[in-house]
Amino acid sequence: MNLPQTPLSDERAPAIEAQKLHKCFKDFTALQEVSFEVYPGEIVGLLGPNGAGKTTTLRILAGLLSPTSGKAAICGHDLSHDPQAARSELGFTSGGTGLYLRLTALELLQTFAALYGLEDAEANAAIEDCAGRFDLNDFLSKRVQTLSSGQKQRLNLARCFLHHPKALILDEPTAALDVIASHGLHQQIRRAKSEGCAVLFSTHILSEAETLCDRLVLLLGGRVLDEGTPADLCARHDVPHLTALFLKAAQLLTEQPEPLP
Repeated sequence: MNLPQTPLSDERAPAIEAQKLHKCFKDFTALQEVSFEVYPGEIVGLLGPNGAGKTTTLRILAGLLSPTSGKAAICGHDLSHDPQAARSELGFTSGGTGLYLRLTALELLQTFAALYGLEDAEANAAIEDCAGRFDLNDFLSKRVQTLSSGQKQRLNLARCFLHHPKALILDEPTAALDVIASHGLHQQIRRAKSEGCAVLFSTHILSEAETLCDRLVLLLGGRVLDEGTPADLCARHDVPHLTALFLKAAQLLTEQPEPLP
């Protein structure tokens, strides 16, 4: 069963909200009653093996997929009823997020700044800020199609931060980044948290989740099996670290597809 939520403050509304999300693709059920919340100024990691439903969950919360049933909301805006208002508060990236390859990096940022509704002066300031934060200045004049995978990912991430969103949803954001760029992204995520942004991200790097996240949501077989702080999860399941918890959960799911005890 899903464990009770532990919000940072009962006085604050969640910035990212999943309520009983269920998603079916023809005969395949990808998500079953997935519920959790992310509050302003909180970093939550979504963990699970390949096929657990992480990307499906994140794409529903970003408004790119519609749930079969349940509710997804960003800053109180229901994505089914008011998707434009929800997306205006959100920065989202995933491995499937496309970039316009024929544009230069600068032109791409200018395009997204316009889509976000930033005026010229505000857009220029935001681009200058993000170019510095994500180390883009050396290739702003280069076409996106000529960039390395790591450069494309840094550009993709900078695009998400341009409009100072109140919520960030990042699907495997460090997958194409080297150690230095990953460390830089961690700094930007912590900075966003300090500014009151709610951050939800998926990762397969358990050490990253352990050091960066306030809470973790463990997703297996399309269901939330457990959630809590890294320390609380390890203590509750009597394991020394997240890797052991992850392996224990996967083994239990294989043996009997029921939530963790």
